[in-house]
Amino acid sequence: MSPHSTLLIQNADCVATMDDQGTEWRDASILIQGHEIIAAGPTASLPKDLLDQATQTIDARGHIVIPGLVNTHHHMFQSLTRAVPAAQNAELFSWLRTLYPMWARLTPEMIHVSTQVAMAELLLSGCTTSSDHLYLYPNGVRLDDSIAAAQDIGMRFHACRGSMSVGESAGGLPPDSLVEKEADILKESQRLIDTFHDASRHAMLRVALAPCSPFSVSPDLMRESARLARSSGQAGVRLHTHLAENDHDLAYTREKFNCTPTEYAESQEWLGDDVWHAHCVKLDDHGIGRFAATGTGVAHCPCSNMRLASGIAPVRRMLDAGVPVGLGVDGSASNDAAHMLGEARQTMLLARVGRSLVPFGCDHGPSDMTAHDALRVATRGSARVLGRDDIGQIAPGMAADLAIYDLRTLGMAGSAVHDPVASLLMTQPAQTAWTIVHGRIVADHGRITTVDLARVVERHNQLARALAGH
Repeated sequence: MSPHSTLLIQNADCVATMDDQGTEWRDASILIQGHEIIAAGPTASLPKDLLDQATQTIDARGHIVIPGLVNTHHHMFQSLTRAVPAAQNAELFSWLRTLYPMWARLTPEMIHVSTQVAMAELLLSGCTTSSDHLYLYPNGVRLDDSIAAAQDIGMRFHACRGSMSVGESAGGLPPDSLVEKEADILKESQRLIDTFHDASRHAMLRVALAPCSPFSVSPDLMRESARLARSSGQAGVRLHTHLAENDHDLAYTREKFNCTPTEYAESQEWLGDDVWHAHCVKLDDHGIGRFAATGTGVAHCPCSNMRLASGIAPVRRMLDAGVPVGLGVDGSASNDAAHMLGEARQTMLLARVGRSLVPFGCDHGPSDMTAHDALRVATRGSARVLGRDDIGQIAPGMAADLAIYDLRTLGMAGSAVHDPVASLLMTQPAQTAWTIVHGRIVADHGRITTVDLARVVERHNQLARALAGH
């Protein structure tokens, strides 16, 4: 959308703002000018002369509008290795060892195409901003390949420059062929920050530094990456890694570093309000306290945690303690899907199951994680985890990132009439009618408007076969 065009989303049955008060409007409209929301509220309360400025209108009767969902953890290249038979029933470490040899054959084209497939799936589910953690770089692959794909498809993107530097011969998990020299990693990290990072409000592209995990990088690389991000000359360069994902992860940290994952992260300068960690399934009470005290964020990935049998993250305890918690779909080969609304539904359901494991007699129940709570984690919570105060909410001055769902579908029959917001999570996860990013309609009733999705999927499947040696 050009800076001078104006899009009106008119007469929505419901608009859920996700503001601090949890405001929901009925029969409401939203006016977008260029890339920004300039007015929102009940249609009758908005000045008619303002609404008349619209150069394009979406009739949202029968629909609900929410802020675009925000995905805080993904490995988009893994779309190429979904449902690989040998990895279907493995836990984390054996799953990785199974897939590393396949990923060693990745090419720049594979990264570009798989990123677009992953982003299309996210966009159609209502996700408008996503991070991606690309941590291996064989055969000339660069983070630039992911960035170009995001720019083509039109998704707001936090590109994480991942890395692995400790191979099997040095006691790490990845094969030696997939690790990089640490000096090269740091040099490339600085190049990416200088070339791509945009700290401005409503930025479409930001860069984070993301050493993969305690079992694939050295303490030196952890520390130096943190120091580089904080002294890079650019504001808002964040830090991301995996932490405390499962029992094997916990045991590795104990054996190699003689401490808990939280203690290890703190010793390497990896706690702070510019840091977010993925999973944190095994975060103990001390860890939750330190995360809360330092403003360190968590990317909660419920489907992946279930898929790999990693466990149930203590999300309710984190939220109650004040830990910033966002939502992540994680890698497409450890989730095998990237539906953010479905992920929010699983957040709600898994938290309820997790609370049932608390000793009998404690004060807990299904209301500990409501549909509204889970949707807030997927919007405001995720925005906070990524360090954004310009997305995740519908209000004047916020980025024009919106997800619009049809309430008249079969899946929502009998639910939307009672609570249209809760119906998004209590019923079958829906695709959007429209997805808007930066004021631009990028998905329209199942069609991605920015790329030829059928051609992308066809090429993606060809590349997936080649990667598997078929």
